[in-house]
Amino acid sequence: MPRAALRKPSPDLDLSAWLKMPEDLPPMLSSQSLFGNDLPLEIEVGSGKGLFIQTESERRPKHNYFGIEIAKKYAAHAAARLAKRKRANAMMLAGDATPLFASGTYVEGERYGQPAVERIASGSLEAVHVYFPDPWWKKRHRKRRVLSESNIRQFSRCLRTGGRLHFWTDVLDYFELTVELIAEIAPELGVPLPETQRESTHDLDYHTHFERRSRKFGIPVYRVHYIKRDRSR
Repeated sequence: MPRAALRKPSPDLDLSAWLKMPEDLPPMLSSQSLFGNDLPLEIEVGSGKGLFIQTESERRPKHNYFGIEIAKKYAAHAAARLAKRKRANAMMLAGDATPLFASGTYVEGERYGQPAVERIASGSLEAVHVYFPDPWWKKRHRKRRVLSESNIRQFSRCLRTGGRLHFWTDVLDYFELTVELIAEIAPELGVPLPETQRESTHDLDYHTHFERRSRKFGIPVYRVHYIKRDRSR
């Protein structure tokens, strides 16, 4: 289903602390460089309207949250949610996550024409969240999936031992193929651990807007997370 139209954030709302462009970012991304502290850093890839990053940054104030959304108007909408609540531990990037995670090889798809530079240190992230990514149905487009082979390897590289990769989707085919792919190329992430559906208490008491839509229309949601293991043991 297509995304609903969005209202633009009020021009009186200053988004400068919550909405970043790629050129605004420091060379290395970390809690220290983004937030000026050493709290655990979690990254959401594909934040959409920003419901997850809004609610989770409130629920866990001792963690930092960096949301990445390629559609600028959605990134601005999510940033406005944070700005209205003066959320000091969360911000949004309007841009592509792939070149930020890439390390040591050319970016998949060769869109940038330069060898990738490491922007996120290995073992530095507490969690990576991927919720309801675009399934890119056609086989020739599957390399564009957020959970591509290249991105899975990079997400795992960036996670600390004990760090988490969360993956939810309402597309069974995508879910099954991705679980198989992770088992094949990133065994250090272990087995997929189911995440349970919780009951909502109000109309926006959902993990993301896509979860809200899926549950309201009776569409099954497949929810798992992985915990990175120490492969030296």
